[in-house]
Amino acid sequence: MNESLPLLRDTQIYRTADGQALSLDVIGARPGERRPAMLWIHGGGLIFGSRTTSPRPAFLQLLLERGFVVFSIDHRLAPETKLPAIFDDVLQAWRWLHGAGVQHFGADPDRTVIGGASAGAYLALLAANRATPRPRAVASFWGYGDILAPWETQPSPHYLKLEHVSREAAAASLAAPPLQAPTTGSDRSTFYLYCRQQGCWVPEVTGLDIRLDAAELERWCPLRLQGTDSPPVVLVHGQEDTDVPHEQSALLAAELARAGVRHRFLSLPGTGHGFAGAHPEEAAAAEREVANFLLAQVRQAVPAGTRV
Repeated sequence: MNESLPLLRDTQIYRTADGQALSLDVIGARPGERRPAMLWIHGGGLIFGSRTTSPRPAFLQLLLERGFVVFSIDHRLAPETKLPAIFDDVLQAWRWLHGAGVQHFGADPDRTVIGGASAGAYLALLAANRATPRPRAVASFWGYGDILAPWETQPSPHYLKLEHVSREAAAASLAAPPLQAPTTGSDRSTFYLYCRQQGCWVPEVTGLDIRLDAAELERWCPLRLQGTDSPPVVLVHGQEDTDVPHEQSALLAAELARAGVRHRFLSLPGTGHGFAGAHPEEAAAAEREVANFLLAQVRQAVPAGTRV
């Protein structure tokens, strides 16, 4: 599917916060129909990224073929905005989906799911147990559940191999708009690289101190939040991921199993972050499994005799 076709995306403003209009793109709506819906959150370490570049076109096509209407959102970005406010944007978008999304774009409020990639997956996993109503399912592509683990609180061995980013260069990269749709100006990902090289992503993104505020930070670790009433989760992660460790999804899968939560863990050998290094057929198969998993969960919410 060619995401550049304008008719595929109907851009709506779902809230205004700090003087910024926050938008989402509605993809695949059919007026007058009730359809399962997905709220999708882009990646970018909470620092960069845009609704316009996500989800991957092939995965979007799979969702549309299965009858989903997709709501791909922007949210405010760190470090200008901290994690609690960023997450509140996600919750507001979820409420919008269950209001205007139902009234004007055919979303079925009883068949809504949430998902994302990387930092977007992290936010989706947080929303799994905090959004009202609860999502029917969650899709996590190379997401993470523990922001207090060394991979996030210490300098990244992988990113230390790259050219050193100075504090000055990192700060200069924030001249790019805090809402990138499309990305213009400086590359905000430079600030993310700086944070990973310095091991300062947590304080920069949350505004909290790793040692002094550890108890509060625990509340922002999806790994600690899974319970018997958590919605079903499908996890995808490459075993060679050098950005978000594969272990993060493995730990989440183990915790979901312990809590008795329905889940599926697609652990992909020879694959890095964002399907890096994966054969196209392997990436397609994984995305197809995710789409089928989500469809199975929303079908369980349909009364007998209702056509999906």
